[in-house]
Amino acid sequence: MFEIVHREEMAQGTVIMNVIRAPKIAAKAKPGQFVIVRANETGERIPLTMADTDPAAGTITIIYQVVGKSTALFKTLQVGQGYQDVVGPLGNPTHIEQYPGQVICIGGGTGVAVVHPITRGFKNAGNHVIAIIGARTRDLLILEDKMRAASHELHLCTDDGSYGHHGFVTDVLKQYLETPETVSMVVAAGPVPMMKLVAAMTKPYGIPTMVSLNAIMIDGTGMCGGCRVSVGGTNRFTCVDGPEFDGHQVDFEGLLQRLAAYRDQEQHAMEEFTHTCKIRTLT
Repeated sequence: MFEIVHREEMAQGTVIMNVIRAPKIAAKAKPGQFVIVRANETGERIPLTMADTDPAAGTITIIYQVVGKSTALFKTLQVGQGYQDVVGPLGNPTHIEQYPGQVICIGGGTGVAVVHPITRGFKNAGNHVIAIIGARTRDLLILEDKMRAASHELHLCTDDGSYGHHGFVTDVLKQYLETPETVSMVVAAGPVPMMKLVAAMTKPYGIPTMVSLNAIMIDGTGMCGGCRVSVGGTNRFTCVDGPEFDGHQVDFEGLLQRLAAYRDQEQHAMEEFTHTCKIRTLT
């Protein structure tokens, strides 16, 4: 068992942070990599990017949003309990180097957890890092303090205007693109439509843009092909070729279709899980 040593409910209880004891993974993990976790023997394997690692303490941090049966099951796990499986580190680490201009790291929703270690890595490499993070409302915005520490400039955005800039992260990005010669790299993680728009905005300026993809994944070894995505007209596997790809080459429409392929089944599983939990509570 991989024990949960700290648990925190964030964003109105719909986003959960777990700090998990996994010393071997913590010792090797690098920014951009992920783990696959499973709650129990019959549970679904869920890929989650590590939002933080502490090699000295032997822990890794995952942050997930409760959207379906498996993440709802994760939410029931408390401190002292744990996951049956945590496999990793998986995927390729983020390519981090020092650039002559600014590096912009953009996170939307739980994508902020993905860009946090990447942002910190670019800053530690000597870059001037601008972070732009957003959510629908202030209550859903996560990791503000950590992102402030990981960057030189932090911009906060909410769709409803309850905090920071009233609008989208791409509104703030647009301001920097008006002087594109100062931007050397853009990194984005979050909802697929957001990443698609970021890539579309930077492409005319020729600014390298890296996106972290969240394709459906099963084994995490490249054997099943479930996480395939078209990049530059070629099928790539997110688990072993990614999870980060050139945003200007990604077929975002195809990715959106694949992510929606099992939506009905996911909804049915969630309804059954919720119904079962209610029955157990009543009895």
